[in-house]
Amino acid sequence: MYFYTNKLNMTPTTKPIIGITCGDLNGIGTELIIKVFSDNRILELCTPVIFASNKVINFYRKTLPDFNFNWQNIKDLSRLNAKQMNIYNCWDEDVIISPGQLNETGGKYAVRSLMTAVHALKQNEIDGLVTAPIHKKNVQSAEFNYTGHTPFLKSYFGVNDVVMILFANQFRVALVTEHIPVNEVAAKISKETIISKLNILNDSLRKDFGIDKPKIAVLGLNPHAGDEGLIGKEEETIIKPAIKEAKQNNLIVTGPFSADSFFARRYHNRFDAVLAMYHDQGLVPFKTLASGEGVNFTAGLPVVRTSPDHGTAFDIAGKGKADESSFHTAIFECIDIINNRKQFEDNHKNPLKKITSAILANQEDERIEEN
Repeated sequence: MYFYTNKLNMTPTTKPIIGITCGDLNGIGTELIIKVFSDNRILELCTPVIFASNKVINFYRKTLPDFNFNWQNIKDLSRLNAKQMNIYNCWDEDVIISPGQLNETGGKYAVRSLMTAVHALKQNEIDGLVTAPIHKKNVQSAEFNYTGHTPFLKSYFGVNDVVMILFANQFRVALVTEHIPVNEVAAKISKETIISKLNILNDSLRKDFGIDKPKIAVLGLNPHAGDEGLIGKEEETIIKPAIKEAKQNNLIVTGPFSADSFFARRYHNRFDAVLAMYHDQGLVPFKTLASGEGVNFTAGLPVVRTSPDHGTAFDIAGKGKADESSFHTAIFECIDIINNRKQFEDNHKNPLKKITSAILANQEDERIEEN
């Protein structure tokens, strides 16, 4: 039995099996995998399984001579080596890899890697999943007709709704709408949708991030949050009623805030999460302030999935220039969320365990302060 100490709650936890998809074959995904897992110390925290092919790994390893990356090939997930990298071969055929090129091949095998990994996740053969970037255009097919990982995972696991959360340390931004054109955003905003997102976000903050009483800020849709109806009516007719109902259901929710002044005045530091109405409203300030260390997490799934907060970066693919910081953090956060969720479930089965954990956490905090 393998154990590691969770950096958040300092309790022993079983070592999880983490699946990793390769993403677009012509993007930076495989390079990031090699860089991150060249440090063998990560094997003390998890048993990694890369869903790709031996030939793809070999291709990119030759472009990174300074990184020591060793692995074993497997075709059976019951034969994992907990002390080594495991490559699960999703295909055997030779594939032409063209770093930096957007083509059908890169998308086709990205989808195959993803499909194989999520099947293993659904069958409980792995404990969590970290996905490398795909390109939304070249993955489109009859098999994969989605605008990204998030809607695909929602469909695959058959849940009614999910929430995309981008986070870096204590800074968390969630979205009401995701990858849709700006001219369709207002039509997708409804009281019911906002309440659904708030409930999922609140639940995730409690069980996935260990926050007992989360405080959530909600942004307005229009400039200056509508100026009391002068610059758009959505705040008055949709967003405020949704916030009111959420409060009646005992959620700690505040808003709507004007998005520009909210981040400029660092109000996000006062809350456990921010719910933005659309993609760029939330992610432009997030990616500016998070400095490349953000992680994408899909809340609302029965499984744990994280990813780095960037794309395929075709402009630098195959050149050894990719920064692995976000991918590295995505691995660690996947492990933490798995264990936070397990601890949450254990505490609710045994309330005394929660009290004991709180006491131990306080004692550890006091010990750190003394030192």
